[in-house]
Amino acid sequence: MIESKPLVAMIHAVPAAHRIAHEAFAQEFPQATVWNVLDDRLLVDANAAGGLTPSLRQRMLRLIEHVMAGGVQGLLLTCSSYGEVVDTARTLWDVPVLKSDESMFKAALAGPYRRVAVVASVPPAVPAAVAQLEALVPALRPTRPVDIVTALGEDAAGETDPRTAARHLAEALRAAGGADADAVLLAQYSLIPARDALADLLGVPVLDGAGAAARELCGLLSPAEPPAVPAAVAAP
Repeated sequence: MIESKPLVAMIHAVPAAHRIAHEAFAQEFPQATVWNVLDDRLLVDANAAGGLTPSLRQRMLRLIEHVMAGGVQGLLLTCSSYGEVVDTARTLWDVPVLKSDESMFKAALAGPYRRVAVVASVPPAVPAAVAQLEALVPALRPTRPVDIVTALGEDAAGETDPRTAARHLAEALRAAGGADADAVLLAQYSLIPARDALADLLGVPVLDGAGAAARELCGLLSPAEPPAVPAAVAAP
């Protein structure tokens, strides 16, 4: 039986993801008790090595083992670079383990959107997001085609003002022919603060990974409402 305040862990590779994901859970899954685990060398070391090495995979698995031993009921890895480790974790533990943007992609494919735009501010995030999205299409949307357009707004990288970042992303989307998409998917957690401003500029839904993950875990871990008990009928 799931407790009324399930324990959910998030493993972060960059400090900024901690705050952004925590805010998403506070809004979308306030019933959860959130446990944040940060190794701020994970992404640095992966970039230096040119990708995930066996030792980095084992390092992430040790972090996952650490939170599993602590009794978590759900886990989110907020760094997309370590998404493939989730596939291994799912074979080792019988607990929901989510990739950073997986829930967002599932929501996009389940929705009515015929054309989606994937936008990022750093180059590696674009192909990684598209690969994950396309991998889910055969299972989740086999009979409805989806058109994917990508945009890179590097001017938004490191921008601290959400509205300015949103303008840079909107410009990149227009330049790439993605401004007319039915929905926009943010390929990085660092862009989530610009979500609402970008939606206002484009007039279409803008989806993000942290909020979608919080909603999915809420649906998986929140206790079901007990069935209503019919009122007793008085004997005639």
